Amino acid sequence: MNNHQLGQQERAVLAAIAANPFISQSEIAAALGLARSTVAAHIVSLGNKGYILGRGYVLPDAKRILCLGGAVVDRKYHAARAVMLETSNPVSSQRSFGGVARNVCENLTRLGVSTGLASIVGDDDAGRALVSHMRNLGCDTTAVVAQQDGSTAEYVAVVAPDSSLVVGLADMGIFDNLTGAFLDGVWSSLASSSWVFADCNATAELLEQLVTRKRSARFRLAIDAVSAPKVHRLPADLSGLDLLFLNMDEAAEYLADTSLAPEAAAVALRARGPESVVITRGSKGALIATADGVRHCPSIETHPVDVTGAGDALIAGTLYSLLSGEDLFEAVRTGCLLAARTTESHLSVHHELSPDFLERSRSRLASGADHAP
Repeated sequence: MNNHQLGQQERAVLAAIAANPFISQSEIAAALGLARSTVAAHIVSLGNKGYILGRGYVLPDAKRILCLGGAVVDRKYHAARAVMLETSNPVSSQRSFGGVARNVCENLTRLGVSTGLASIVGDDDAGRALVSHMRNLGCDTTAVVAQQDGSTAEYVAVVAPDSSLVVGLADMGIFDNLTGAFLDGVWSSLASSSWVFADCNATAELLEQLVTRKRSARFRLAIDAVSAPKVHRLPADLSGLDLLFLNMDEAAEYLADTSLAPEAAAVALRARGPESVVITRGSKGALIATADGVRHCPSIETHPVDVTGAGDALIAGTLYSLLSGEDLFEAVRTGCLLAARTTESHLSVHHELSPDFLERSRSRLASGADHAP
Protein backbone atom coordinates (compact mmCIF):
# COMPACT_ATOMS: atom_id res chain seq x y z
CA MET A 1 0.00 0.00 0.00
CA ASN A 2 1.45 3.39 -0.99
CA ASN A 3 1.42 5.60 2.11
CA HIS A 4 3.82 8.34 1.05
CA GLN A 5 1.09 10.95 1.57
CA LEU A 6 0.83 10.16 5.28
CA GLY A 7 2.57 11.85 8.18
CA GLN A 8 4.95 9.95 10.44
CA GLN A 9 2.36 9.38 13.17
CA GLU A 10 -0.30 8.35 10.63
CA ARG A 11 2.08 5.78 9.16
CA ALA A 12 2.81 4.43 12.62
CA VAL A 13 -0.90 4.13 13.45
CA LEU A 14 -1.58 2.42 10.11
CA ALA A 15 1.29 -0.02 10.69
CA ALA A 16 -0.13 -0.92 14.11
CA ILE A 17 -3.56 -1.56 12.59
CA ALA A 18 -2.10 -3.62 9.74
CA ALA A 19 -0.25 -5.78 12.27
CA ASN A 20 -3.39 -6.27 14.39
CA PRO A 21 -6.72 -5.14 12.88
CA PHE A 22 -8.42 -5.81 16.25
CA ILE A 23 -6.15 -3.49 18.24
CA SER A 24 -7.92 -0.81 20.31
CA GLN A 25 -7.22 2.89 20.19
CA SER A 26 -5.93 2.75 23.77
CA GLU A 27 -3.50 -0.03 22.85
CA ILE A 28 -2.24 1.94 19.84
CA ALA A 29 -1.81 5.03 22.02
CA ALA A 30 0.17 3.08 24.63
CA ALA A 31 2.36 1.39 22.03
CA LEU A 32 3.20 4.63 20.22
CA GLY A 33 3.32 6.95 23.20
CA LEU A 34 0.50 9.12 21.88
CA ALA A 35 -2.64 10.50 23.46
CA ARG A 36 -5.76 8.45 22.73
CA SER A 37 -7.42 11.53 21.24
CA THR A 38 -4.49 11.92 18.86
CA VAL A 39 -4.81 8.30 17.76
CA ALA A 40 -8.56 8.78 17.24
CA ALA A 41 -7.90 11.83 15.04
CA HIS A 42 -5.35 9.91 12.98
CA ILE A 43 -7.80 7.03 12.51
CA VAL A 44 -10.46 9.45 11.24
CA SER A 45 -7.89 10.91 8.84
CA LEU A 46 -6.86 7.43 7.63
CA GLY A 47 -10.51 6.63 6.97
CA ASN A 48 -11.07 9.83 5.02
CA LYS A 49 -8.00 9.08 2.92
CA GLY A 50 -9.15 5.52 2.24
CA TYR A 51 -6.43 3.64 4.13
CA ILE A 52 -8.92 1.96 6.44
CA LEU A 53 -12.62 1.24 6.01
CA GLY A 54 -14.96 2.21 8.81
CA ARG A 55 -15.15 0.37 12.12
CA GLY A 56 -13.04 -2.70 12.72
CA TYR A 57 -10.16 -1.12 10.77
CA VAL A 58 -10.80 -3.24 7.67
CA LEU A 59 -7.99 -2.61 5.20
CA PRO A 60 -8.96 -1.73 1.60
CA ASP A 61 -8.49 -3.94 -1.44
CA ALA A 62 -5.08 -3.10 -2.93
CA LYS A 63 -6.29 -3.64 -6.50
CA ARG A 64 -9.83 -2.30 -6.77
CA ILE A 65 -11.17 0.10 -9.39
CA LEU A 66 -14.30 2.16 -8.77
CA CYS A 67 -16.06 3.55 -11.88
CA LEU A 68 -18.22 6.64 -11.39
CA GLY A 69 -20.53 8.13 -14.01
CA GLY A 70 -22.93 7.09 -16.73
CA ALA A 71 -24.99 3.89 -16.66
CA VAL A 72 -27.43 3.75 -19.56
CA VAL A 73 -29.93 1.40 -21.20
CA ASP A 74 -29.32 1.35 -24.97
CA ARG A 75 -32.15 0.47 -27.33
CA LYS A 76 -31.39 0.03 -31.01
CA TYR A 77 -34.07 -0.34 -33.67
CA HIS A 78 -32.94 -1.66 -37.06
CA ALA A 79 -35.32 -0.65 -39.87
CA ALA A 80 -36.18 -3.38 -42.37
CA ARG A 81 -36.43 -0.80 -45.18
CA ALA A 82 -35.98 2.93 -45.70
CA VAL A 83 -37.59 4.80 -42.81
CA MET A 84 -40.74 6.72 -43.65
CA LEU A 85 -41.72 9.63 -41.43
CA GLU A 86 -45.15 10.08 -39.85
CA THR A 87 -46.06 6.40 -40.17
CA SER A 88 -45.25 3.01 -38.67
CA ASN A 89 -42.01 1.29 -39.74
CA PRO A 90 -41.15 -2.40 -39.29
CA VAL A 91 -37.99 -2.86 -37.21
CA SER A 92 -36.06 -5.42 -35.21
CA SER A 93 -34.99 -4.30 -31.76
CA GLN A 94 -32.10 -4.90 -29.41
CA ARG A 95 -31.54 -3.85 -25.80
CA SER A 96 -28.14 -3.60 -24.19
CA PHE A 97 -26.47 -1.65 -21.42
CA GLY A 98 -24.14 1.28 -21.98
CA GLY A 99 -22.72 4.43 -20.45
CA VAL A 100 -19.00 5.17 -20.39
CA ALA A 101 -18.39 4.39 -16.71
CA ARG A 102 -20.58 1.30 -16.88
CA ASN A 103 -18.86 0.03 -20.05
CA VAL A 104 -15.41 0.54 -18.54
CA CYS A 105 -16.59 -1.20 -15.39
CA GLU A 106 -17.97 -4.22 -17.27
CA ASN A 107 -14.77 -4.60 -19.27
CA LEU A 108 -12.70 -4.54 -16.07
CA THR A 109 -15.03 -6.95 -14.27
CA ARG A 110 -14.81 -9.43 -17.15
CA LEU A 111 -11.02 -9.12 -16.92
CA GLY A 112 -11.17 -10.30 -13.31
CA VAL A 113 -10.58 -6.93 -11.62
CA SER A 114 -12.29 -6.18 -8.31
CA THR A 115 -14.68 -3.41 -9.38
CA GLY A 116 -17.38 -1.14 -8.07
CA LEU A 117 -19.87 1.02 -9.96
CA ALA A 118 -21.06 4.38 -8.60
CA SER A 119 -23.96 5.79 -10.59
CA ILE A 120 -27.62 6.68 -10.44
CA VAL A 121 -30.55 4.86 -12.03
CA GLY A 122 -34.30 5.13 -11.82
CA ASP A 123 -36.35 2.96 -9.50
CA ASP A 124 -37.73 1.19 -12.56
CA ASP A 125 -37.46 -2.07 -14.48
CA ALA A 126 -34.62 -0.75 -16.66
CA GLY A 127 -32.58 0.34 -13.66
CA ARG A 128 -33.13 -2.93 -11.82
CA ALA A 129 -32.13 -4.91 -14.92
CA LEU A 130 -28.94 -2.87 -15.34
CA VAL A 131 -27.93 -3.26 -11.70
CA SER A 132 -28.74 -6.98 -11.74
CA HIS A 133 -26.61 -7.44 -14.86
CA MET A 134 -23.60 -5.78 -13.25
CA ARG A 135 -24.05 -7.63 -9.97
CA ASN A 136 -24.28 -10.98 -11.76
CA LEU A 137 -20.97 -10.23 -13.47
CA GLY A 138 -19.37 -9.79 -10.06
CA CYS A 139 -19.34 -5.99 -9.78
CA ASP A 140 -20.03 -4.28 -6.44
CA THR A 141 -23.17 -2.16 -7.03
CA THR A 142 -23.68 -0.85 -3.51
CA ALA A 143 -22.77 2.67 -4.70
CA VAL A 144 -25.50 2.67 -7.39
CA VAL A 145 -28.39 4.83 -6.19
CA ALA A 146 -31.97 4.13 -7.32
CA GLN A 147 -33.89 7.41 -7.54
CA GLN A 148 -37.61 6.94 -6.92
CA ASP A 149 -38.77 9.93 -8.98
CA GLY A 150 -36.29 9.50 -11.84
CA SER A 151 -36.03 7.40 -15.00
CA THR A 152 -32.98 5.33 -15.85
CA ALA A 153 -30.90 7.02 -18.54
CA GLU A 154 -31.75 5.72 -21.98
CA TYR A 155 -30.35 6.07 -25.48
CA VAL A 156 -32.53 5.10 -28.43
CA ALA A 157 -31.09 4.71 -31.93
CA VAL A 158 -33.10 4.14 -35.11
CA VAL A 159 -30.78 2.63 -37.69
CA ALA A 160 -31.35 2.44 -41.44
CA PRO A 161 -30.85 -0.79 -43.46
CA ASP A 162 -27.35 0.41 -44.42
CA SER A 163 -26.52 0.79 -40.67
CA SER A 164 -26.49 4.58 -40.81
CA LEU A 165 -28.14 6.43 -37.93
CA VAL A 166 -31.56 7.86 -38.77
CA VAL A 167 -32.16 9.44 -35.40
CA GLY A 168 -30.72 9.14 -31.91
CA LEU A 169 -32.63 10.07 -28.77
CA ALA A 170 -30.93 10.53 -25.39
CA ASP A 171 -32.68 10.83 -22.03
CA MET A 172 -29.80 11.57 -19.65
CA GLY A 173 -31.48 13.98 -17.23
CA ILE A 174 -30.99 11.71 -14.24
CA PHE A 175 -27.25 12.39 -14.33
CA ASP A 176 -27.94 15.96 -13.21
CA ASN A 177 -28.11 14.32 -9.79
CA LEU A 178 -24.47 13.22 -9.92
CA THR A 179 -23.58 16.19 -7.71
CA GLY A 180 -21.35 16.95 -4.77
CA ALA A 181 -23.98 15.47 -2.43
CA PHE A 182 -23.85 12.21 -4.41
CA LEU A 183 -20.04 12.23 -4.10
CA ASP A 184 -20.31 12.61 -0.32
CA GLY A 185 -22.62 9.61 -0.18
CA VAL A 186 -20.27 7.28 -2.06
CA TRP A 187 -16.95 8.72 -0.89
CA SER A 188 -16.02 5.73 1.27
CA SER A 189 -16.28 3.48 -1.80
CA LEU A 190 -13.99 5.80 -3.74
CA ALA A 191 -11.52 6.40 -0.94
CA SER A 192 -10.97 2.67 -0.43
CA SER A 193 -10.12 2.01 -4.10
CA SER A 194 -6.69 1.95 -5.68
CA TRP A 195 -8.02 3.62 -8.85
CA VAL A 196 -11.12 5.71 -9.44
CA PHE A 197 -12.35 6.24 -12.98
CA ALA A 198 -14.92 8.97 -13.62
CA ASP A 199 -16.61 10.20 -16.77
CA CYS A 200 -17.96 13.64 -17.61
CA ASN A 201 -21.56 12.50 -17.43
CA ALA A 202 -21.21 13.72 -13.84
CA THR A 203 -21.85 17.38 -13.10
CA ALA A 204 -19.13 20.03 -13.07
CA GLU A 205 -19.71 20.36 -9.32
CA LEU A 206 -18.96 16.69 -8.68
CA LEU A 207 -15.91 16.63 -10.96
CA GLU A 208 -14.36 19.72 -9.38
CA GLN A 209 -14.89 18.34 -5.88
CA LEU A 210 -13.54 14.95 -6.94
CA VAL A 211 -10.32 16.40 -8.35
CA THR A 212 -9.88 18.66 -5.31
CA ARG A 213 -10.55 15.97 -2.70
CA LYS A 214 -8.38 13.45 -4.53
CA ARG A 215 -5.30 15.53 -3.74
CA SER A 216 -5.40 14.31 -0.14
CA ALA A 217 -6.66 10.78 -0.89
CA ARG A 218 -4.74 7.56 -1.53
CA PHE A 219 -6.39 6.47 -4.78
CA ARG A 220 -5.27 7.36 -8.29
CA LEU A 221 -7.77 9.16 -10.49
CA ALA A 222 -8.55 8.87 -14.21
CA ILE A 223 -11.24 10.87 -16.03
CA ASP A 224 -12.69 10.59 -19.54
CA ALA A 225 -14.16 13.64 -21.29
CA VAL A 226 -17.04 11.69 -22.96
CA SER A 227 -17.89 14.39 -25.53
CA ALA A 228 -16.93 17.88 -26.70
CA PRO A 229 -19.86 19.59 -24.94
CA LYS A 230 -19.29 17.68 -21.68
CA VAL A 231 -15.53 18.34 -21.56
CA HIS A 232 -16.34 21.81 -20.18
CA ARG A 233 -17.48 20.12 -16.98
CA LEU A 234 -13.82 19.50 -16.17
CA PRO A 235 -12.29 22.07 -13.82
CA ALA A 236 -9.70 24.45 -15.24
CA ASP A 237 -7.14 23.23 -12.69
CA LEU A 238 -6.53 19.50 -13.13
CA SER A 239 -3.75 19.26 -10.55
CA GLY A 240 -4.05 15.95 -8.74
CA LEU A 241 -5.54 14.14 -11.72
CA ASP A 242 -3.39 11.16 -12.63
CA LEU A 243 -4.71 10.35 -16.09
CA LEU A 244 -6.94 12.23 -18.55
CA PHE A 245 -8.51 10.49 -21.56
CA LEU A 246 -10.01 12.48 -24.43
CA ASN A 247 -10.02 12.71 -28.23
CA MET A 248 -8.82 15.59 -30.41
CA ASP A 249 -12.25 17.23 -30.73
CA GLU A 250 -12.61 17.23 -26.95
CA ALA A 251 -9.06 18.49 -26.48
CA ALA A 252 -9.62 21.39 -28.89
CA GLU A 253 -12.88 22.27 -27.15
CA TYR A 254 -11.34 22.20 -23.66
CA LEU A 255 -8.33 24.25 -24.76
CA ALA A 256 -10.51 26.58 -26.87
CA ASP A 257 -8.00 26.21 -29.71
CA THR A 258 -8.72 24.23 -32.87
CA SER A 259 -5.38 25.13 -34.47
CA LEU A 260 -3.16 22.99 -32.23
CA ALA A 261 -1.47 19.91 -33.66
CA PRO A 262 -2.08 16.76 -31.62
CA GLU A 263 1.35 16.83 -29.95
CA ALA A 264 0.97 20.50 -29.03
CA ALA A 265 -2.51 19.84 -27.66
CA ALA A 266 -1.15 17.03 -25.50
CA VAL A 267 1.54 19.32 -24.06
CA ALA A 268 -1.02 22.09 -23.44
CA LEU A 269 -3.30 19.67 -21.64
CA ARG A 270 -0.53 18.52 -19.32
CA ALA A 271 0.11 22.16 -18.47
CA ARG A 272 -3.37 22.21 -16.91
CA GLY A 273 -2.12 19.86 -14.18
CA PRO A 274 -2.73 16.15 -14.94
CA GLU A 275 0.20 13.80 -14.51
CA SER A 276 -0.49 12.07 -17.84
CA VAL A 277 -2.76 12.61 -20.85
CA VAL A 278 -3.95 10.10 -23.43
CA ILE A 279 -5.42 11.54 -26.63
CA THR A 280 -7.24 8.81 -28.54
CA ARG A 281 -7.20 9.08 -32.33
CA GLY A 282 -9.16 6.10 -33.60
CA SER A 283 -7.36 4.31 -36.42
CA LYS A 284 -4.34 6.58 -35.86
CA GLY A 285 -3.71 5.15 -32.40
CA ALA A 286 -3.13 7.39 -29.42
CA LEU A 287 -0.80 10.06 -28.11
CA ILE A 288 0.58 9.75 -24.59
CA ALA A 289 1.87 12.87 -22.83
CA THR A 290 3.89 12.54 -19.62
CA ALA A 291 6.68 14.48 -17.91
CA ASP A 292 9.08 12.69 -20.29
CA GLY A 293 7.38 14.09 -23.41
CA VAL A 294 4.87 12.88 -25.99
CA ARG A 295 4.87 9.38 -27.49
CA HIS A 296 2.76 7.88 -30.25
CA CYS A 297 1.06 4.56 -29.56
CA PRO A 298 0.14 2.79 -32.82
CA SER A 299 -3.27 1.37 -33.56
CA ILE A 300 -3.94 -2.33 -33.96
CA GLU A 301 -5.03 -3.70 -37.33
CA THR A 302 -8.68 -4.70 -37.21
CA HIS A 303 -11.75 -5.35 -39.33
CA PRO A 304 -14.46 -3.42 -37.46
CA VAL A 305 -18.15 -4.23 -37.53
CA ASP A 306 -19.22 -1.70 -34.86
CA VAL A 307 -17.00 0.88 -33.17
CA THR A 308 -19.40 1.45 -30.26
CA GLY A 309 -17.56 1.01 -26.96
CA ALA A 310 -14.07 0.99 -28.47
CA GLY A 311 -12.97 4.08 -26.57
CA ASP A 312 -14.31 2.66 -23.32
CA ALA A 313 -12.44 -0.59 -23.98
CA LEU A 314 -9.21 1.36 -24.53
CA ILE A 315 -9.65 3.00 -21.12
CA ALA A 316 -10.42 -0.33 -19.44
CA GLY A 317 -7.45 -2.07 -21.03
CA THR A 318 -5.16 0.76 -19.97
CA LEU A 319 -6.35 0.74 -16.35
CA TYR A 320 -6.21 -3.06 -16.22
CA SER A 321 -2.58 -3.03 -17.31
CA LEU A 322 -1.61 -0.17 -14.99
CA LEU A 323 -3.12 -2.15 -12.12
CA SER A 324 -0.92 -5.08 -13.18
CA GLY A 325 2.21 -2.93 -12.98
CA GLU A 326 2.81 -2.07 -16.65
CA ASP A 327 4.11 1.37 -17.57
CA LEU A 328 1.71 3.78 -19.24
CA PHE A 329 2.89 3.21 -22.82
CA GLU A 330 2.50 -0.57 -22.61
CA ALA A 331 -0.80 -0.11 -20.79
CA VAL A 332 -2.17 2.06 -23.60
CA ARG A 333 -0.93 -0.53 -26.10
CA THR A 334 -3.06 -3.09 -24.28
CA GLY A 335 -5.93 -0.60 -24.32
CA CYS A 336 -5.60 -0.18 -28.09
CA LEU A 337 -5.63 -3.96 -28.47
CA LEU A 338 -8.82 -4.31 -26.44
CA ALA A 339 -10.39 -1.46 -28.41
CA ALA A 340 -9.56 -3.23 -31.67
CA ARG A 341 -11.07 -6.50 -30.47
CA THR A 342 -14.20 -4.64 -29.31
CA THR A 343 -14.78 -3.16 -32.79
CA GLU A 344 -14.98 -6.74 -34.09
CA SER A 345 -18.07 -7.34 -31.94
CA HIS A 346 -21.58 -5.99 -32.40
CA LEU A 347 -21.69 -5.33 -28.64
CA SER A 348 -20.16 -2.40 -26.74
CA VAL A 349 -18.31 -4.92 -24.52
CA HIS A 350 -16.90 -8.00 -26.25
CA HIS A 351 -18.95 -10.98 -25.09
CA GLU A 352 -15.90 -13.29 -25.03
CA LEU A 353 -13.77 -10.95 -22.93
CA SER A 354 -11.75 -12.60 -20.16
CA PRO A 355 -8.11 -12.51 -19.01
CA ASP A 356 -7.38 -15.54 -21.21
CA PHE A 357 -9.09 -13.92 -24.22
CA LEU A 358 -6.94 -10.81 -23.81
CA GLU A 359 -3.74 -12.81 -23.42
CA ARG A 360 -4.50 -14.85 -26.53
CA SER A 361 -5.03 -11.59 -28.41
CA ARG A 362 -1.61 -10.17 -27.51
CA SER A 363 0.01 -11.75 -30.54
CA ARG A 364 -1.73 -9.03 -32.56
CA LEU A 365 0.30 -6.31 -30.86
CA ALA A 366 3.14 -7.14 -33.25
CA SER A 367 0.85 -6.23 -36.17
CA GLY A 368 0.22 -2.71 -34.89
CA ALA A 369 1.71 -0.59 -37.64
CA ASP A 370 3.45 2.50 -36.27
CA HIS A 371 1.59 5.07 -38.32
CA ALA A 372 2.86 8.61 -38.30
CA PRO A 373 0.86 10.74 -35.87
